[in-house]
Formats: sequence, C-alpha cells, structure tokens
Amino acid sequence: MTINFLLPGSFDTRRLNDGLAAAAKDKGVGIDVIRAEEESAIPAKRIGQPEEFGKACAFLCSAHAGYITGQNLLIDGGAFPGVL
Repeated sequence: MTINFLLPGSFDTRRLNDGLAAAAKDKGVGIDVIRAEEESAIPAKRIGQPEEFGKACAFLCSAHAGYITGQNLLIDGGAFPGVL
C-alpha cells in the first residue's frame, strides 16, 4: 500500500484570491498590496500555480514514484521553516 501526503502552501486559487480581497478590504488597501505582502513572506517570492500542485500530484500517482511511500511532500515555496 502506498500512502503519501501533499501539503500545499499558498496557491493561486479562487479561495486564496477571495481571502486576499477580504484582507485588502479590511485594511483599506488594494489587493496588490496584500498579494505583495503574502509573496514577500514566501522564500520563493511568489504564490504557487495550481499546475505545479497538479504536476506534483501526478508524479506521486505515477509509476515513477512507485518506491515512494509514507512521505509528506511540502509544496509551499519554502514557507515552512523546517523539515517534516
């Protein structure tokens, strides 16, 4: 049996954008300001693209990852300051 976990950070989704818009409204600033703050907190200096998550998932579900089991794949641009 193979069980692996994908642990996503911030990805450019409608949910993330709705949260950024709400935060911008609360602070009375533009969404670009809030997005820049979010991105600056990520070591990769950007928000992930959904395709990146999808490709990681596809890899773990493929025969190429057949010997990988019981792992946590943290996909967060380096936001988590450690290892699991």
